Amino acid sequence: MRIRTDDEVYRVDAVWLGPPKATFPWRARYVAWLIGIPVFLVVLTIERWAGWSFGFFSTAWAFVATIVITRLITAKISHERPLGAVIAMAGRELNTPREKPAGTGGAVSASRIRVRAERPLPKHKRRRQYRHHGYGQGTGVTAGAQGAPRARRSRPAARAGR
Repeated sequence: MRIRTDDEVYRVDAVWLGPPKATFPWRARYVAWLIGIPVFLVVLTIERWAGWSFGFFSTAWAFVATIVITRLITAKISHERPLGAVIAMAGRELNTPREKPAGTGGAVSASRIRVRAERPLPKHKRRRQYRHHGYGQGTGVTAGAQGAPRARRSRPAARAGR
C-alpha cells in the first residue's frame, strides 16, 4: 500500500511570470520579487555611499549583485522555512550571548630566552669541565678541566633486541 503525503501541495511555487501576453523569460517566485526589490535599493544606496556615480554600468552591477544576493537568500527559504523564520533565526544567531575567551597571558616576548655565543656540542662530544674548589675559591678563577671528575652512576646493561 502506498501512502501519499501532501508535500506536493506545498512544493508548488507561487511564480509570477509577468504581465499577460508579455511574460518574462525567467521564473521568479513572489518571495524573490519581495526580497529582490528592497535588496536592489540597498545595493544602489551602498554604491552611492561608496562614491560611484549613477550610470549604466553601476546600475548593471547593482542588478547583478541583487540577483546574487537574492538567490542566496531565497536558497534558504522554502515552504517549511518561511522568510520570517529565517530572519528571526538570523537575528537570534547574531544576538545570542557568546563565550568570552579569557586572556591567559600577556604579550609574547623572547627576552627570557638565553642565547649562547657558541653552538652547543652533541652529548658524545662534550667534555666535562669542573671548577677547582681548592685554593682561591672566592676569586672567581676557574681551573678549567683541572680537578677530579665526579663518579658516574652505572647504567643498567642494555637488553638484547632493543
